[in-house]
Amino acid sequence: MRDVGEGVRDLLRGFGFWSRRPGVMALGLVPALVVAAVFAAALVALVIAVPTIATAVTPFAEGWPPFWSTLLRVGVAIATVGGALILAAVTFTAVTLIVGEPFYDRVWRAVEQDAGGDVPEQGPGFWRSAGDGVVLVVRGVGVAVIAWLVGLVPIVGGIAGTVVGVILTGRLLADELSSRALSARGYDRAARRRLLRANRSRVLGFGVATQLCFLIPLGAVAVMPAAVAGSTLLARRLLELSPASSPAAAPAPRG
Repeated sequence: MRDVGEGVRDLLRGFGFWSRRPGVMALGLVPALVVAAVFAAALVALVIAVPTIATAVTPFAEGWPPFWSTLLRVGVAIATVGGALILAAVTFTAVTLIVGEPFYDRVWRAVEQDAGGDVPEQGPGFWRSAGDGVVLVVRGVGVAVIAWLVGLVPIVGGIAGTVVGVILTGRLLADELSSRALSARGYDRAARRRLLRANRSRVLGFGVATQLCFLIPLGAVAVMPAAVAGSTLLARRLLELSPASSPAAAPAPRG
């Protein structure tokens, strides 16, 4: 649990950059606001249409007693909205990082400079960032499907699906947000995953804390600059904890 708490503190340290670099952090709000407006419109449209969707995907329940058909369709509706929220959370991060590449590059560089040492010059570049974003979206779809299926379980499905979705999405967010700092040091996707797995508790603490903040209305917009800053500090700390690691041979998982 200590490592999980350290991951949460990495996010809190990211918020601390508002007092040190307020101008740079404020710029990080711009792409998040734009993407959030588009996503909010799409989610509102889904909520309006979800009763029709639930009925359309359960035609076999037409002859059931009203109580059971209603219960089934309410469950499908809740699972559908829950899965959409999880998918939105993951794709929001990917799309926002792609759209806001110049803004978040400035946040990342400011954190690197503040933390000390030279700023790595081997940046991931736009197309590399876009490719990582597409991979995140695909993985996010998989997480959303899993959460949706869990959400179909009677009675406990809604809660269980949300918990599963938050945990899995948190891991994905930590992976994506820390990719800039690690890619700039020569870590490809496979090497990044090995490094993150070696410190899974801390990574999960950061990712879940970020995801929970994203679930608050407008939380994703407000938290995005801090999440980028915190993930940079997280990446630097992971490298300090694994001094023998290299892009070619990150450490094996502990235990």
